[in-house]
Amino acid sequence: MKQKHIRHKLRFEGHELYKLETFDVLKVPYYASNISAGFPSLADDYLDERINLNEFLVKNPADTYMLKVRGNSMEDANIKDGAILIIDRLLEPENGRIAVCYLENNFTVKTIRKREGRLFLEPANAAYPAIEVTEGMRLQVLGVVTFIIIKAEEQ
Repeated sequence: MKQKHIRHKLRFEGHELYKLETFDVLKVPYYASNISAGFPSLADDYLDERINLNEFLVKNPADTYMLKVRGNSMEDANIKDGAILIIDRLLEPENGRIAVCYLENNFTVKTIRKREGRLFLEPANAAYPAIEVTEGMRLQVLGVVTFIIIKAEEQ
């Protein structure tokens, strides 16, 4: 496995984020057959190929970031404390998508909702209120969450 970590700083109002411009090449065994999540099925006993996780998880490498989540406001969307988010800056922050945002000098991950001409950042935890983004607020969408990586025992 070839390792190349090139870190670049991304600055927002005095805060710094780091992105990986070149990801490690990691190829893992990939079996062409599907696995049953219902009744057991016969398993193929041969390896079909190796899959490059970078190609699977990252569509736009120069505009993709990974951030670690702290907090539980999105836990009902399976974004738990300690999860790693893969964020693509090139995707449109459309209604219903989960995005990483910079709102009023704070970073947050929420679902973008548009209702009756109003914009909200919604949590996925009933203990937290939705945030209405009003005209006077400073909001920058840093990217759309494309994948959530969590350890199986933390689900």
